[in-house]
Amino acid sequence: MNKDRLIAFTDAILAIIMTILVLELDKPAAPSVSAFWDLRTSFFSYALSFFWLGSLWVGLNSIWEQVRRINSTVIWLNLLLLFLASLIPYATSLCSDYFYDPVMQGFYGIVVIAMTVCNYFLHKALDRPNADAENLLQATAAYRKILIPDILIKVTGLILSLLIYPPLMMYSVLIAAVYILTMKHIQEKRA
Repeated sequence: MNKDRLIAFTDAILAIIMTILVLELDKPAAPSVSAFWDLRTSFFSYALSFFWLGSLWVGLNSIWEQVRRINSTVIWLNLLLLFLASLIPYATSLCSDYFYDPVMQGFYGIVVIAMTVCNYFLHKALDRPNADAENLLQATAAYRKILIPDILIKVTGLILSLLIYPPLMMYSVLIAAVYILTMKHIQEKRA
């Protein structure tokens, strides 16, 4: 398979998933500020999931520009990543409806952590068919290096959300996103 077909497919699926997120938003009970305020956890859940998926897409595209070849492992890991991403609208909807419930936040956390781990292995799998592309190997290694603390932040958030305060799962995703964006910005300044 041509890498461009896989990139186009991934872009299309992520765009659809991100669009579906907005369809899960509830309408306010009345046309008032207080009715909108009552939906704040839904809007927070939506915004967090949308921008988290968006940052995943940006991260994928920055690496994929350097990819020369793909193999079946890359294709299947990419499909697994997209499968997990397709669960985000459902998990987000559950968190919107049950924001303070540890089971719903735990489900969201498991999906997000599984996606991040899959993303880590996808970037590792890109190395084999592109062993002669030194710039790509450096980029995937650097990306994987920043994903390890990202995963640890999310796992910590999952544990704390189950034991102490359920919304900590979503807050940990926000903290991890800020961490990733900060680290990528630092890497870009060094380059």
